[in-house]
Amino acid sequence: MKRILISFVTASAIVVAGGDLAPVEPVVETPMVIEQSPFYLGVGIGDATVNDDDTSEEFSSTTLMLQAGYLYNNYIALEGRYTFGVDTDYDPGNTNSSSSDYNGDFSSWGIYLKPMYPIGNFSLYGLLGYGGVMLDDLAGGDAYESAFHWGLGASYAMSDNYSVFVDYVSMYDDTGFDYRATLDDVDSDTWTFGVSYRF
Repeated sequence: MKRILISFVTASAIVVAGGDLAPVEPVVETPMVIEQSPFYLGVGIGDATVNDDDTSEEFSSTTLMLQAGYLYNNYIALEGRYTFGVDTDYDPGNTNSSSSDYNGDFSSWGIYLKPMYPIGNFSLYGLLGYGGVMLDDLAGGDAYESAFHWGLGASYAMSDNYSVFVDYVSMYDDTGFDYRATLDDVDSDTWTFGVSYRF
């Protein structure tokens, strides 16, 4: 009698449940992943010079740099920069010029391949590319040279979107600068400290 009662209760439970005893599968929630854009923008302040090594004549400028880049991965990026002077000074050095006034300004542009080596939140990088440097409103007009650029820098990621960086870029190192000082060794470089935002 006991055995019949147990069988009856089991059969009733199956009927109430609809006769389907398929196992219940656990629901696993997958976390939502927000993918970052490979594009980034930045701005920096710095210092740039155009220097005649033979006469010590020098143009030095406080600069503002605008940056735009595309990250292919954590190790390589393509980056463009435009830098312009906000206050440019002139030192005649050993030239015969009696004037220390310069009413023009410095500007430069460059397109760079940017190899990177990440170390935690830090990243060391190089800049290899091509660009131009200009001094406008010189005595004989604007002076412009384009050349191979190279640089070194380091950045620190403060969050997924923001990072700060500091770098050095050599923009010109050759004989003469356009029509000016055609036989002298002239070089131009810049230091920049800035912040980048990745979308």
